[in-house]
This record gives sequence, structure tokens and C-alpha cells, in this order.
Amino acid sequence: MYECIIIGGGIAGLQAAIQLGRYHHRVLVIDANNGRSTLCRAYHNLLGWPDGVSGETLRALGRKQAERFGVHFVDDEVTAAEKKGERFVLFGQSGKTYESKRLLLATGVKDRIPPIPNLIPCLGTSVYVCPDCDGYEVTNKKVIILGAGVAGASMAMTLLYWTKDIIYVNHDGEELSEKWRKQLSEQGIRYIRDPIESVLVEEGPMFCGIRLQNGTEIFGERGFIAFGHNKVNTELAKQLGVERLENKHIPTNPRTKQTNVANIWAAGDIGVHSEQVTIAMGEGAQAAIWIHKSIVNEQGN
Repeated sequence: MYECIIIGGGIAGLQAAIQLGRYHHRVLVIDANNGRSTLCRAYHNLLGWPDGVSGETLRALGRKQAERFGVHFVDDEVTAAEKKGERFVLFGQSGKTYESKRLLLATGVKDRIPPIPNLIPCLGTSVYVCPDCDGYEVTNKKVIILGAGVAGASMAMTLLYWTKDIIYVNHDGEELSEKWRKQLSEQGIRYIRDPIESVLVEEGPMFCGIRLQNGTEIFGERGFIAFGHNKVNTELAKQLGVERLENKHIPTNPRTKQTNVANIWAAGDIGVHSEQVTIAMGEGAQAAIWIHKSIVNEQGN
């Protein structure tokens, strides 16, 4: 029986694990190893990493740091969860079950990324997802947006803050309305509605353009993706009666990060408007502090 189980070994989960481990609590992190941070080759807006750091590096360092404080890890995916009395019982894809009195949900968000050859290796270094994180990286550069429908058009308009040289390729989305096409045209944004065959790369690999399925090659210096319909991983929360908004994100107490269900906390990208590494770290630590208070209060009664 663990005092707390953290579901998700990404940035929020690891930061919470480090904090809870430093309280000497019995903590288990269950990690499916397929979160958003496993894909990013470089985060550029983090304190202390002026040259960028990959999600893989952050995860490896975070796990090593948490293990120093006695935190246990298991590579598994929780596929179902239920409450039995005061205990939460989790069922892993491996066939194992796990039990704890407290849960921290840090299951994150999964971006919809079509299987376009050469795209994944460029993520974070020359193809970006988040303008708040990496808009700076495309300052005054020729940018190609690989996207779908309105999601891609909205990204194009957002990136005008950093560059005016933008091409938007609507890979697999619905045709834009006349209103949207007019807005793009007025801003000098070239609009193409054709499926993408592959990303073109130079040594690195570094993004240098795309090849459409019709054979046309379009060259650019950087890329952004905006395919929309990202998946918020809150199915387990639903099974446990945790409140979800219409967009499937989880509202929490702003002070404690506890959900509407006692002894279940949530941190990171599954929360409301928190899709930043720095915010995920903060929420992980914040949740851990209040999980600790919960444990101490129980021991004192």
C-alpha cells in the first residue's frame, strides 16, 4: 500500500515525485512512457537551460533524482481504476494491480500528429507545437504550418507576431470558410490545401520544407504543427467520478490542486490552461505539498 500513486511520469508527475520523496513518503510513479514530453527534442523557454533541453533528458534526470529519495517507478499503463472503501485500485495493462489511499493524476495531453515521415525527429528543434514556448524561434524566418482546418489557420494568425513570411498547408482538415481564407490573404499568408507526403530535412535532422503528395516541394526555414483534436488523457478521472469540463480538462482547487473527489489531485497538462513545462512543474510541486499535508493530518488523527 503506497501513501500516494502518481499516474504519469512526465514533467508534473516527476516534480511531484521529487517533492513527495523528500518528505520520505511511500510513493509509486506509474509511467506509460508515451507522453508529450517524450517527443520534444528541445524546450527553449526554461530557466537554467539557455541552449534548450530535451524532454527525454528532463525525464531521465527527474526519474534519477526522484529515485534518490526512495520513489518507486514502474513502466505500465493504467487502463482502469476504481475506489474500494478508502483505497483506490488501479489496473495495469501488464495485469498488475496497484493500491493507494491517494492519487495524483498527471496523465497529460497527447497531440494529434499524423504519421508524416521525418516529422517527429524535428519536433522541438526546427518544428514546433506551442507559439508561447517557441514563437521566438521563428522570428523573421520563413515558416510552414503543417495543420488542419481552423486550427492551422489560427496558428498562422498567431505567428504573425514573430514573422510575416508564413505558408499554411491544410493537410487533412476541412476546407476553410471564405472568411478565414480572406483573413489569411489579407495578411499575406499563402494557403494550400493538399495532403503532405513527407517533411524535407537537412543534416541534423533540421526541417527545410515539405513535399506534397502531388510531388510539389515547398521550402521553408522552420515548421509549426497545428492539427487540432488533441487528446486529453482524463478517462481514468472519469471512471473515478472526477469532474471534467466539456473540453475534458480537469478543474482543481487553485490552492491545493485537489479535484472534486477527496484524495485525488491533478497536475500538468490535464488541468485548465496549463500546457507549459514550467506550469506543470509548479503544479506538480503544489499538489505534492498538499498531498503531504493530507498524509500528516491523517497520521495525527
